[in-house]
Amino acid sequence: MDTEDRKETLKEIIREIHAGADLETVKKKFQEKLGDVSATDIGRAEQELVEEGLPREQIRRLCDVHLAVMGDSLGREEGDVPPGHPIHTFREEHKRILEFLETLQKTVRELNDKPDATTIAARAALLEHVAEHLMEVEKHNAREENVLFPHLEKRGITEPPAVMWSEHNDLRTLKKRLKEVLDAREQLPPDQFVESLSAVAEELGSMLSSHIFKENNILYPMALKVVPGEEWPDIRRQCDELGYCCFTPEMPATVPGEAAPTEARPAKAPAAEARPADLPESPDAKLRFPTGSLSREELEWMLNTLPVDITFVDKDDVFRYFSGTKDRVFARARASLGRKVQQCHPAKSLPLVNQLLDDFKSGRKDAEHFWIHLGDTYAYISYFALRNDKGEYLGTLETIQDIAPLQKITGEKRLPS
Repeated sequence: MDTEDRKETLKEIIREIHAGADLETVKKKFQEKLGDVSATDIGRAEQELVEEGLPREQIRRLCDVHLAVMGDSLGREEGDVPPGHPIHTFREEHKRILEFLETLQKTVRELNDKPDATTIAARAALLEHVAEHLMEVEKHNAREENVLFPHLEKRGITEPPAVMWSEHNDLRTLKKRLKEVLDAREQLPPDQFVESLSAVAEELGSMLSSHIFKENNILYPMALKVVPGEEWPDIRRQCDELGYCCFTPEMPATVPGEAAPTEARPAKAPAAEARPADLPESPDAKLRFPTGSLSREELEWMLNTLPVDITFVDKDDVFRYFSGTKDRVFARARASLGRKVQQCHPAKSLPLVNQLLDDFKSGRKDAEHFWIHLGDTYAYISYFALRNDKGEYLGTLETIQDIAPLQKITGEKRLPS
């Protein structure tokens, strides 16, 4: 059976799963006709089915069923990558996350056996520790969403990253629920607290362990197969820029095989290769504006020094620029430059994103503002339609600032500190 026939057979089997066919019958058919498939085969088959009209949410909902039928054939092209390689780091972080989940499940079982105030108080610190580390997983997700996913999308692999991003979004909601239950510990009767904790822990544990299995056995092998080896050192550098989890194991300073850097790159400065080709080559060359002139270096560091994150999406909805602000509110990475802005958001957010862009392009709106609490950060997020003097739409500017410090200001300050 040639490659195209295998792919069509795989799609046929997936369609049967979604039509409600008996899983044992489908599994037998899979083993007889295909025997095994690669992670890339499954990913591409699912992607083509979505392009042909199968709802993405249905693919996601039955992804675990696909693995139940085809999972035994996976893991054979997992790839032996050394410490320091981004995929090795992702996998090692997954091992630690599974350990946190096991600690959570074990503690919940203990509380179910003895749901009294004394036992709950004795386990409170451990539960808080686990919850904090599960929230720290957002740094792991940010590296996937902003660096790994764009490299897959450039190879035409869009659906598996979209499904994983959607799951990140739902997992974030569950982790927040876990934190809310723990924060309400002293306000709830012991049995009600344990019941609430058990429910969210069970749902979170099931979804997160399944998510990790899919990434380890489908997403990562697919990435190793389609992303050229010479691109991984830069992927590693961009992951370094975004930062790691507090539980990320130590790793070599570079991807094995890459020469060690000869000098440190300024923190958060956009890499030279990411600069648009039409900027002056010399850092001293002047860019002239009606209100003055700036060198490339002056402009770059002016934008990086402003106490706001700046992002620009052009008139064709392509992500073109982000400032190298020291302490960003949301992660940005060079790998995302050139992506459609719709690919930079989970599917759940797309109706809002598209509506805002449509309002800007049509002239119905010139700006929109949002403000949200993110832990100690109070993010004020603004979107502005950029128009030239003829009123033509040039793109959308996003600015984000932590206004929590501003809200504490009182009185006056007239002298330097």
